[in-house]
Amino acid sequence: MKGHRDESGMVLDIRNLSSPARSVGLNRFTNESVEAAASVSGGKLHKWIAGSFCLLCILQAALNVSLRLALPLQDSMNKEREEQKRQLDYIASQLNFLTKEREELKRKLEDFAHYAQQGWLYFNGSFYYISSITKTWQDSRDDCLQRGAVLAIISNTEEQEFIRLQQKVMWIGLTDRETEGVWKWVDETPLTASFWYSGEPNNFKHRNEDCVVINHYYDYENNWNDAACENLNFWLCEKDM
Repeated sequence: MKGHRDESGMVLDIRNLSSPARSVGLNRFTNESVEAAASVSGGKLHKWIAGSFCLLCILQAALNVSLRLALPLQDSMNKEREEQKRQLDYIASQLNFLTKEREELKRKLEDFAHYAQQGWLYFNGSFYYISSITKTWQDSRDDCLQRGAVLAIISNTEEQEFIRLQQKVMWIGLTDRETEGVWKWVDETPLTASFWYSGEPNNFKHRNEDCVVINHYYDYENNWNDAACENLNFWLCEKDM
């Protein structure tokens, strides 16, 4: 006896069948085999689809977890970068400040050496130059301007004491030439602290005394005297450091 086995495992014995019966049997067997094969293939497809869907769900879940972990990490990294940038900006600003401070100190040291070599005296943030010859008040003022300075402006007791101890009759930058009795410094600031000698200013013997000189009363704190601007005296220049 001969038979036929399809992929579903079914066996059909057709050896003893007549031709018409054999034909019907083969057709029926073929249809059943196709349905069985389709059933088997469809099951595998369903399993494959189901497995793929589960895998996608797992991947999606893993992606969601990764994103939840990555977002706080990214935010933390951004904050850290911002903090580092802020610190770097602060360090850069401090470095720039220190560089400017160094340059300013260097300039002051160079100025100090320059003026000290030329015989200028240093006191409380200013340099002072005492002339070795005599001139009128206006010529003395012009000389100071040529030196990048002004006739001395005395603003406090300490400065007056320093100048008085030089023990020299000198022009300073105080005058009332513009308006009689209204004393102003050469930088146009009004007189506030004054150190007039007793009885001064007085336009002695009705002379026009419009310029101020440090008088020879060196033992007295107050030793200013008004004098005629055409007189010849030493002078004192002052330059802020």
